[in-house]
Amino acid sequence: MGLSLMAPLWGSPRLLLTIALYAALTLHPAKASAPLYQDYCVLGAGPAGLQMAYFLQRAGRDYVVFERTPGPGSFFTRYPRHRKLISINKRYTGRANSEFNLRHDWNSLLSHDPRLLFRHYSQAYFPDASEMVRYLGDFADRLGLHVLYNTTIAHVTLDKDARAWNGHYFILTDQKGQAYQCSVLLVATGLSVPNLVDFPGSEYVEGYESVSVDPKDFEGQNVLILGRGNSAFETAENILGVTNFIHMLSRSRVRLSWATHYVGDLRAINNGLLDTYQLKSLDGLLESDLTDLAIVKDREGKFHITLKFYLEEGNQSADAIALPQDDNDNFAMRVAYDRVIRCLGWNFDFSIFNKSLRLSSGGEFRKKYPLVRPSYESKGSRGLFVLGTASHSVDYRKSAGGFIHGFRYTVRAVHRLLEHRHHGVAWPSTEHPITQLTSSILRRVNEASGLYQMFSVLADVVLVKENAAAFEYLEEFPMQMLAQLEAITGRKARHGLFVINMEYGRNFSGPGKDVFFYDRSVGHTEDAWQSNFLHPVIYYYRHLPTEQEVRFRPADWPLPRPTAIHHIVEDFLTDWTAPLGHILPLRRFLENCLDTDLRSFYAESCFLFALTRQKLPPFCQLGYLRTQGLVGTESLRQHRVERGLLQDYATAGKHREDSGRWPDSHGPGGHPQDPGPLVQPLNSNKEEL
Repeated sequence: MGLSLMAPLWGSPRLLLTIALYAALTLHPAKASAPLYQDYCVLGAGPAGLQMAYFLQRAGRDYVVFERTPGPGSFFTRYPRHRKLISINKRYTGRANSEFNLRHDWNSLLSHDPRLLFRHYSQAYFPDASEMVRYLGDFADRLGLHVLYNTTIAHVTLDKDARAWNGHYFILTDQKGQAYQCSVLLVATGLSVPNLVDFPGSEYVEGYESVSVDPKDFEGQNVLILGRGNSAFETAENILGVTNFIHMLSRSRVRLSWATHYVGDLRAINNGLLDTYQLKSLDGLLESDLTDLAIVKDREGKFHITLKFYLEEGNQSADAIALPQDDNDNFAMRVAYDRVIRCLGWNFDFSIFNKSLRLSSGGEFRKKYPLVRPSYESKGSRGLFVLGTASHSVDYRKSAGGFIHGFRYTVRAVHRLLEHRHHGVAWPSTEHPITQLTSSILRRVNEASGLYQMFSVLADVVLVKENAAAFEYLEEFPMQMLAQLEAITGRKARHGLFVINMEYGRNFSGPGKDVFFYDRSVGHTEDAWQSNFLHPVIYYYRHLPTEQEVRFRPADWPLPRPTAIHHIVEDFLTDWTAPLGHILPLRRFLENCLDTDLRSFYAESCFLFALTRQKLPPFCQLGYLRTQGLVGTESLRQHRVERGLLQDYATAGKHREDSGRWPDSHGPGGHPQDPGPLVQPLNSNKEEL
């Protein structure tokens, strides 16, 4: 019956479509649209997210960046609250080398476009944050980066699938319910959740993220600031001249960046309160665990500091609660405060990530940072990488990985890892004859910005080839991943390797260290290992260290104990080009490790070595024996013929026109011959540093 009723309708396409749609909607309810697929998903269009987008785009990869606001760099639209960045913008160095200049440019991202250097956006040494917003906008626009603005990712979870690169896909859902699927997830959301401390009366505290930045609002007030970092001192600096006094309270003591050599500690630009404290101008610093305190509010709206154990449950009146000054009339914080401001830093936002990702840590940084490996990959989910400020647990208080001038290089390292893992592109390297080893290392330690900024974290690796005839040079490899170098880079380390790193002296940096002590610098090469300031250190290993050796390396060592180690003595100008102080000791160290001679020689010296040595130095093997660098005088030509190093063209009928040049300046085969340098007198110095 059903068929007989439907039969007349086959001739009407419109009716047929209506029936088909009705059946589809009633028998098969509508499903959510299929996820949109990208190989790479980047969360956040801040500096780290845009930097990764640049590398992905240059490599021709399939990617998208998700940004919740209408433009990039949303963090800098609000922070720092008082708008002055503490990242230096050094526009002049006296050098034309762009890589060297990046050592002192803490704001630029890496790109091929010279217009996208931050010095074109601000003339200030400490720029305004609005200029960073403008810079990041231009970086994204000029490079045509693929960013989805006004897209808030509300939830991230896993979908196991054996066909996926890492055995699972990452499923991202935005605020409109649209799902996105990707093989690799790159999280560059920074730290965005204010760090809160829960204690009685904490509801009276104003947060750094919302407190007024108008100094007039603090005129004639007593202010207590909770915290001891740059945001706390930045806030104090803004109101220092209008308050009655400012007290600053924190659990830890002040860490000065010039003593710790960590750029995240207190910078000189913000430390005016230290002057007023030590010069006794009413302001002061105090140390206490905030969780032991309580704040009570009196009838006049003033705030009093007390201790938890003085409080009685349900009684929050200052008139009824005992205060510390009742027992100790010399209690430091016995005054009442008009304002209490919280400046305790930021934490990572774990809220959007499903527990299946296992992104949160259980250790020291369980609230502040995600749990990642030294490769910046999550320990809980393969294929999930954390970039930028949120990846700083790898080098917290050790190097610059939490700041633009550091993480622009760690982002590049992650991209190189991904290129090899998923696309078969080996870690970039260059191969050179062994005679160029000394000069290659010197060039990098004198110019490279990645080594300089990410000291003790990223290092160059030199892979020695068979018979020490050549070497392969890899740049900026994560040091703590050294045991996995072959798997990560696609390069082989079978004949030994050198690791080139920058380090401060091990006993020089730290809170309370006197870094201005007399005779703090080391000037003699024999004392290079005692160098205090940032200087190059070269490690030599006969074999690639194992994971166990890296894991159980000596305390305060960035690497396991090497076969040999060399410190290039510190230099006041950070210019390691002194022939006797820097180059000669380095060359001799390399020679001892390789059991070879790395010197450069004039042609006559190579000729004499050929007569007297069984093994020629590599420079002579690569140059002299290939007829490069020797002018043919009659006596030297005859010696070469007798040694079998040169065919006797004279006896073969080749006419010589003079005693100093081959006929018509042509060599064998009629090709022009390079005359090379003039032969030097036998008693001259043939060695070249």
